Amino acid sequence: MRKAWEKNIRTVVPYTPGEQPKFLEMVKLNTNENPYPPSPRVKEALDAINYENLRLYPDPACEELVAALAARYQVSPEEVFVGVGSDDVLSMCFLTFFHSGKPIFFPDVTYSFYDVWADVYGIPYERQPLNDRFEIVKEDYYRENGGVIFPNPNAPTGLLMELSEIEEIIRHNQDVVVVVDEAYIDFGGKSAVELIHKYDNLLVVQTFSKSRSMAGMRIGYAMGNKDLIRYLSDVKYSVNSYTMNLPALAAGKAALEDEAYFQENVNRIISTRERTKKELSKLGFTFGDSKANFIFATHERFQARELFEALKIKKIFVRYFNKPRIDNYLRISIGTDQEMDTLLEFLKKYVKEN
Repeated sequence: MRKAWEKNIRTVVPYTPGEQPKFLEMVKLNTNENPYPPSPRVKEALDAINYENLRLYPDPACEELVAALAARYQVSPEEVFVGVGSDDVLSMCFLTFFHSGKPIFFPDVTYSFYDVWADVYGIPYERQPLNDRFEIVKEDYYRENGGVIFPNPNAPTGLLMELSEIEEIIRHNQDVVVVVDEAYIDFGGKSAVELIHKYDNLLVVQTFSKSRSMAGMRIGYAMGNKDLIRYLSDVKYSVNSYTMNLPALAAGKAALEDEAYFQENVNRIISTRERTKKELSKLGFTFGDSKANFIFATHERFQARELFEALKIKKIFVRYFNKPRIDNYLRISIGTDQEMDTLLEFLKKYVKEN
């Protein structure tokens, strides 16, 4: 029986993050983290921080990091917004832009935080079904709506939508805000950032968590028309003026200064991903052509949950989703070559013996 005060509580089904096991010896391929450390310049920047300055509030406008991002992407600082990871930025987008009362659109198989934010903020929504190949059907987004959001590449499928198709979705939705969530774009896609000067209703969101190896620092950012950024900032300052801490601001700026390391790191992961695809195919796995730092795979003979549990016993962690349409798939993050070899050796033995 509910207590009287509980009647006034907002209740939602929460987002479930990937498991964070605490074993010393394990292969952790379940949360799409980068297996390599961030640029050495990040360590230098952190070492240079005067700890006494931690008594002071950080710059609420995050000017140095914003300027570095603007220079990296050849946009103006007024077209950049930063937050505590892309989750914070995306949450601000839901709160700021999806306020019409009409349902927003996003895919039925996608980042599972979207419906959580919609529920938390009381935003109506409709999930648009992916086709049988797990592709976004752009025509499904041509109807009247209150806003559009989708990842590219999509998660957890890893499939990339071509920029021309994204532009078609934007072109059919110029009276609402369209958010393209590009957490994995650096692993093989072309960013929609080049379209922000063509469409003033487009917002592109990226993160330092994946390709820049800084999930622990929580740095996300958005790029779009300066009016969109101003509206986002107004909401941010109304919720929490000091979103970014001093070490994160310093580390983020330093990471952007080492483009060579960034490109080397990304190419390394892409190479490992493509090799892993070939080996998984030999073992009877099927999957789409992932352009992210993970592979979304199913097997012709073995149930995904069965494989998930067998891997877990050996302290090899991948991600399993007990959800309609995808409950026979595993999402496998790309680790180091050694980590992927450990995974593949186990799977070879498992397939041979079962």
